[in-house]
Amino acid sequence: RNTFTSSGTREEVHTTRSFVWISSVMGSVWVREWRAVVRNRSAIINPVAFVFLGVLLFNLGSRSYEESFDGSALGMLWVLVLIANLLALDSTFRRDFESGLLEQIFVSAEVPFLILFLKVLMQWMTTGFLISLLSPLLALLMGVPYELLGNTFVALLIGTPTLSFLGAIGASLTVGMGRGGALLALLVLPLYIPVLIFGVNVSQSQSIALTEISSLYWLFFIS
Repeated sequence: RNTFTSSGTREEVHTTRSFVWISSVMGSVWVREWRAVVRNRSAIINPVAFVFLGVLLFNLGSRSYEESFDGSALGMLWVLVLIANLLALDSTFRRDFESGLLEQIFVSAEVPFLILFLKVLMQWMTTGFLISLLSPLLALLMGVPYELLGNTFVALLIGTPTLSFLGAIGASLTVGMGRGGALLALLVLPLYIPVLIFGVNVSQSQSIALTEISSLYWLFFIS
């Protein structure tokens, strides 16, 4: 009986130590990624600036606002967000690959999945999450009615993480290539199509109650 008790205590201690170690590693990786973003502020400014410029060009190229809203502005907003996320994907793993850190993560880390998860999460926060927060302003600049701003914000907040994590698949496959931007787009864009379709449907829905929008459940399912 004492033997079983001591073995159980050892397992609990080992589990606690593993949890503490994993938490410390994740914390250090998160701090490192945040410092890298702060040093390279263009990673935050470039996607937002691209979307704003795209919105301005859309307004300049489109006709004056009409009383009827056809929904093309929301489709264009989603396309701009998709392209901005695609442009930011190439640098997700490239810096660590060139420095050799990515190889060390897979060789020495016990949980490389969690470290890569944090890296992709940081990429989403500097692109998709920030653009989602600004989406009501961007939608207003494109002439979207007020009643659709909430649906647009929710759809982007749910859909943009999917864009980042699906894009990470293509970024991981092309990280070893010098100029893999075109190949990355060919790999990732087909995966983005369902998110684009359901995201636009949720944004264009006239229903205020989000639970009544069927496309929202599909967007959740994809996420």
